[in-house]
Amino acid sequence: MSDIKILLNESDIPTHWYNVVADMPKPPLPPLAPDGNPVTPEQMLAIFPGPLLEQEMSGERWIPIPEPVREIYKQWRPTPMFRARRLEQMLGTPAKIYYKYEGVSPAGSHKVNTSVPQAFFNKMVGINRLTTETGAGQWGSSMSMAGQMFGIEVRVYMVKVSYNQKPFRRSMMHTWGAEVFASPTDMTNAGRAALAADPNNPGSLGLAISEAVEEAASRKDTNYCLGSVLNHVCLHQTVIGLEAKKQFEKVGDYPDMVFACCGGGSNFAGTAFPFLADKAAGKKVRLVAAEPTSCPSLTKGVYAYDFGDVSGYTPLMKMYTLGHDFMPPSIHAGGLRYHGDSPLVCQLYNEGLIEAVAVPQIATFEAGVQFARAEGIIPAPESCHAVRACIDEALRCKASGEAKTLFFNLSGHGHFDMASYDKYFAGELVDYDYPEEAVKEALKRLPKIAA
Repeated sequence: MSDIKILLNESDIPTHWYNVVADMPKPPLPPLAPDGNPVTPEQMLAIFPGPLLEQEMSGERWIPIPEPVREIYKQWRPTPMFRARRLEQMLGTPAKIYYKYEGVSPAGSHKVNTSVPQAFFNKMVGINRLTTETGAGQWGSSMSMAGQMFGIEVRVYMVKVSYNQKPFRRSMMHTWGAEVFASPTDMTNAGRAALAADPNNPGSLGLAISEAVEEAASRKDTNYCLGSVLNHVCLHQTVIGLEAKKQFEKVGDYPDMVFACCGGGSNFAGTAFPFLADKAAGKKVRLVAAEPTSCPSLTKGVYAYDFGDVSGYTPLMKMYTLGHDFMPPSIHAGGLRYHGDSPLVCQLYNEGLIEAVAVPQIATFEAGVQFARAEGIIPAPESCHAVRACIDEALRCKASGEAKTLFFNLSGHGHFDMASYDKYFAGELVDYDYPEEAVKEALKRLPKIAA
């Protein structure tokens, strides 16, 4: 067995997803309707299938993975984990660096870990049409692939700035049979309102969610799928951390720190939550979410109930938010341009059980190039945030002489993001500072919850 590449067998694919709710010190705060009352399952059934709602509200520690889902997982799972020895040598750090590579999936990222079960459970209840949103296109590609596997029609509202920046992700969605539209569109009330206010609106995940939810709610034959934020999405992603723990056992090691990029929170949750179970049992491990300085919901947001979308179609969720109508700058890590985060991630952050760090755009691309030249894999711009945070810690270890074990999730490859890398090499990227005044204005419009 190589100590560079750590592999598992098909039999090591998890049979159950891990539900962090069972190990949280306090129960999760419920989603609310505008009147301040908890949202009922009946209200949510308008856009989600019953089995996913059961997972969303479950307090059970282990949720069985259906065998048809595990069979599809076998196309790319278990994913490999690597010891990044060349990167360690390049940095001159005494730290040991490990990373798990989710870019081996057919769609090129971790997003298929949840798109497949979401398509499966919708098909199980007779739904043959789905709407969704996508930022950088990773989620849209994954949902398009899963829809094709289960014979489900998929319509994707893709954030306009990413629609233009990442045409080949759009091509992937078309190849898998999905319809793709640049959001905001003139096809929905939410999109038309956004365009009326600003004809050059670059779009945001919050706005694309509004369009996808609006369409799903208007058609009885259509459900909505979300690629992050919600509890059941975080649940599905825990296959990442569960496999990683087995891989660490295989080489007799364990991380001092775990890093993952964080936009809506599912990638971070899937990587870190299984380690949080160890932390709850007394193990010392630090769990760090890496987000962009231009959209720093955890590090600069307000912990409050807010809508998950621009137009207020979703329930109110308690999260760190920059304001549901905050329009983040058009950074190239499109999958991280979201005003809030997973309520589970936010509650754990509020309780001090996880950490967060914000990193600037140019430094993330610098880290991505450094990683690619050492390890050979070109990371997606979103993944570069985790790479940056991990490298920064490895350099701190170099300065202090401390030999920590560091682990990060390389959530996807950057093969369809090379135009962004070209802009980095040409010196055309800029860092976006926290737009404090704009956020203050957005936060003034937080929903007022009835007593």
